[in-house]
Amino acid sequence: MNSNRSLLIMGLLLVSFLIFTQWQQDFDPKLQAQKQAQQMQQQAATQSNDVPNSSTVAPTTSEQQTQGKTIVVESDVLRLTINTLGGDVVDSDLLQHKATLNSNTPFALLQQNGNFQYIAQSGLVGKDGIDTNLGRAQYQVSDNQFTLAEGQDELVVPLVLEKEGVTYIKTFRLKRGSYDVAVNFTIKNATANTLEVQPYGQLKHSLIESSGNFAMPTYTGGAYSSLETNYKKYSFGEMEKANLSIDTQAGWAAILQHYFVSAWIPNQDVQNHLYSRTQNGVGTIGYRGPITQVAPNSEVTLTSNLWTGPKDQDAMAKTANNFDLTVDYGWAWFIAKPLFALLNFIQSLVSNWGIAIVGVTLVVKTILYPLTKAQYTSMAKMRMLQPRIQEMRERFGDDRQRMSQEMMKLYREEKVNPMGGCLPILLQMPIFIALYWTFMEAVELRHAPFFGWIEDLSAQDPYYILPLLMGASMFLLQKMSPTPVADPMQQKVMTFMPVLFTVFFLWFPSGLVLYWLTSNLITLVQQWWIYRKLEQKGLHTRVRK
Repeated sequence: MNSNRSLLIMGLLLVSFLIFTQWQQDFDPKLQAQKQAQQMQQQAATQSNDVPNSSTVAPTTSEQQTQGKTIVVESDVLRLTINTLGGDVVDSDLLQHKATLNSNTPFALLQQNGNFQYIAQSGLVGKDGIDTNLGRAQYQVSDNQFTLAEGQDELVVPLVLEKEGVTYIKTFRLKRGSYDVAVNFTIKNATANTLEVQPYGQLKHSLIESSGNFAMPTYTGGAYSSLETNYKKYSFGEMEKANLSIDTQAGWAAILQHYFVSAWIPNQDVQNHLYSRTQNGVGTIGYRGPITQVAPNSEVTLTSNLWTGPKDQDAMAKTANNFDLTVDYGWAWFIAKPLFALLNFIQSLVSNWGIAIVGVTLVVKTILYPLTKAQYTSMAKMRMLQPRIQEMRERFGDDRQRMSQEMMKLYREEKVNPMGGCLPILLQMPIFIALYWTFMEAVELRHAPFFGWIEDLSAQDPYYILPLLMGASMFLLQKMSPTPVADPMQQKVMTFMPVLFTVFFLWFPSGLVLYWLTSNLITLVQQWWIYRKLEQKGLHTRVRK
């Protein structure tokens, strides 16, 4: 196999991978239900105060009630807007992440504006719950603005409701540098009766279609973790087909989007119920904890955590089991995880994610050099054997059996593996796919600059310079091929391959294009070096004698 055919195989594998990825976006039956439902929704959801009943998670509709006021709670990385009616988080601004490149506006994850709704609700249901079908808890708060002070590591904001001798305190606890918000309920029972309450937390998101494209498919929808299932996506389409209903020790429920995630993480030491539903164009996913009894003249605190922030793998791994799996590398996760660790390490040394990508490419190509050497050595030997193979064809004519026997004998004598040029390409493809998903999922690359015109490695090159350079490098690789392709059809296909790749890469994240370009340049140098060494060893003479 010559290098032209290797490029052809690589191209076919890449195209197949992209087509399969897009098929999942456009034709997967599981996602078709979601798209059909979205088309049927003519109006997006308005605010709803529905809560889960203590014995079922069927949708319920609350009566109209007076709206609460909103308060703002702000740490160094997170600004929450909380409605005192129910204590719902109706907005979360990520202060360290900009909405768009070079803007001064922070990225809004949770938000409720106009026809779009993405909020985090939590409360207490059950026999003595304060969040019912008829209304939500109306909390009182001491101020409208709470800010983490300089030198302060933690901000505690209590919302208080006193009702019939019982004090309910919903406390938000924000820590410096963290997107993990503790949301706890303290029930102080000053009555002579035993109370029964049940905590819940849920995320509500308008049923909208993800905004991915052919080169950069993205997912917007639900996900969960249970004792039996470490991590599983549960799309809006799946929610409409069947409500999620799982009883599990620990677990969590989340809504994912590109680079960011919101999740309710209940008490991990108790049995929780995970559920979902859709209603009025809104998808809901959440948890309901066990029924808790509060004895007379006693108090109980129920704990939970709300994550609303970027997909920070290290921080999420410390927050809950399997939570870091929301950074979804697909089937190539076992390759992608160490590659990301390497990328992160190099970036800590050079302070530039683009240079880190170049560094990762150098490391990967160095590790793969034995395969590359085997590939080009095999191709060089095959090239040198072509005159003798052509001579055999002329000698044996249509006697294919004799021809096959003589060729295998020749391969054994010269120690040539006819598949030696193909296998290294196949082994390298999973690494490329792992890097593809690493660059797609790493929030660290969002708005990360390289040099000059590349201001965002997670976005396509605005001037298409990198894709054009990548196409030129592929063309040079073809020109350095040991022998031209003899078949006229293959010649046309191979001539078109750099153009095809260039067109594909126009929409790829510039970080991925930078990796491919760097890889091609390194391959050019490696190919020149390998052939030079082979010529010095007299391979041509040795094979032809």
